[in-house]
Amino acid sequence: MTEQEKQETLDFLNNWGNGLLAKNLGILFTQLTEDSLSATMPVTEKVHQPFGIMHGGASCVLAETLGSCLSNVFLDTEKFYAVGTNINSNHLRSISKGTVTGTAKFIRKGKTVHVSEIKIRNEKGELINYTTMTNNVIAK
Repeated sequence: MTEQEKQETLDFLNNWGNGLLAKNLGILFTQLTEDSLSATMPVTEKVHQPFGIMHGGASCVLAETLGSCLSNVFLDTEKFYAVGTNINSNHLRSISKGTVTGTAKFIRKGKTVHVSEIKIRNEKGELINYTTMTNNVIAK
């Protein structure tokens, strides 16, 4: 994938699904490599739980958004699409403000199943969430 193709893909992802959950949480795709996809999400009161820290569900939304998009970016979308079938998320550290960055990488990229790991870090680079996700690849 050329640098121009990577940028076009990031632009597509950042303009896809206006009004949907990922957009409402401010998720912004920032980097695409041959086997990974990264995005940021602001940590504001919008994603807090009652104790004033980021809700675990917000971490899961970022992780699942990255894992799903990673799979679909590397498929022939004229013939296939990928959907999440399992997510396992470990909340390791809390955060109340700032920006988190998530990066999804393939553990296995098979013909019918993709498994990815998603690491979400705070601005200091500390791991706050570790997620694994399974996607089934389905023929259209």
